Amino acid sequence: MTVQTPVPFAPGPRNLITDIAGLRVGQAQDDAVRTGVTVIAPEGRAIAAVDVRGGGPGTRETDALSADCLVDEIDAIVLSGGSVYGLEAASGVTAWLGARGRGFALGSTPLVAPIVPSAILFDLSNGGAKEWGETPPYRRLGIEAMEALDTDVRLGNAGAGLGARAGALKGGTGSASVVTPGGFVVGALAASNPFGSCVMPGSARFWAAPFEKAGEMGDQDSLPGPAHLPDDPYAETKIGASPGMNTTIGVVATDAALTVSETRRLAMMAQDGYARAIRPVHTPFDGDVVFALATGSRPLPEDTARAGLVAMLGALAADTLARAVARGVYEAETLGASPSYRERYKR
Repeated sequence: MTVQTPVPFAPGPRNLITDIAGLRVGQAQDDAVRTGVTVIAPEGRAIAAVDVRGGGPGTRETDALSADCLVDEIDAIVLSGGSVYGLEAASGVTAWLGARGRGFALGSTPLVAPIVPSAILFDLSNGGAKEWGETPPYRRLGIEAMEALDTDVRLGNAGAGLGARAGALKGGTGSASVVTPGGFVVGALAASNPFGSCVMPGSARFWAAPFEKAGEMGDQDSLPGPAHLPDDPYAETKIGASPGMNTTIGVVATDAALTVSETRRLAMMAQDGYARAIRPVHTPFDGDVVFALATGSRPLPEDTARAGLVAMLGALAADTLARAVARGVYEAETLGASPSYRERYKR
C-alpha cells in the first residue's frame, strides 16, 4: 500500500476538522424546530482554550479554560442553536460522557466530572416550532449528537447551523483543514450566524474568497469583486437585528502538542478568521466565540523555532476558520425566509 505524502498548505483528505487524528464530530437537529447541536469531541481529552469577542455571547464553562484554573483538558465542545435554551445541550453531552466514565476524576468517588464548554447562537426567530414550554429539545439533541460522532461532517443545514442566518443569506455549518510543510494539521469548524455579511456588496464573491482551496466555495476565482468597497458597513447585513440575535461560534484545532498558553494564542489569532470572512464582525449584536483544541499527537521542538511554529499555526487557524465560515454559507440551503447563497446568486 502506497502512503501519500500530504501536500503542504493543501486541505487534508476530507477538508474537515476531522482530518486531525482522534477528533470526531456529532450533529443532531430538529427540523420542525429549525435548530440543532454540533459536538466536537477528542477520543481521549485535549488541551483547550477560548477567545470571546462579540458583544452578546452565550457560553458555559469558558471560565474553566483560563490558564490559572485547575483543569487544562476538555472532553467535548458543544455548539448549539437555541440562544440561552441551547446551553442545555451541554447537559446532555455531560450526562452521556459521565455515564461512560469519561471526565475529570473526582478523588475516591466513582463519578467523574466531564468538562464540556459550550457556546450558543440565536436562531429563535427563524420560523420554527418553538412552543416547547418547559422541555426545550437541546438536552436530547446533545445526547443524539454524541451518539452520532463520526469523522464525516455534514455541512450547511446541519447541527448548530441548521437554523442559522448569515447577513441576508442562509447560514450554516462549515469546516475546513490545511496541512503544514512539517505535517501538522490545522482544522476549523464554524456555525455561521453573523449579523454581518459574508459576501462583498454588489457581488457574489465571499470576503473569504482569497483563502479558498480546492474550489470549496464554488470557485471564487471565477467571480469578479466590487470595483470599490462602499462606505456603508451594514451593506448586505440583516435588517432589524437586535443584540444577542446573531453570533458565529466555532472551533479551531491542531494535532500539535501545544501548552495551555499556546492554545490560548491559537484561539486569539483564529478570531481574525471571522474578520476575514464577515463584515462587520464582533458587533454588539454578535456573541462571537472561538474555541481552540490541541490534541498533542505531534510534538513541537523545544528550541527557538517553537514560537515561530506556534505563530504559523495561529495564522493558518485564522485562514482556515475564514474558509469554514464561508463554506458553511456556501453549502447551506434555503430555509424559510432565508435564501441560500447558491439560490440567490444562481451558483
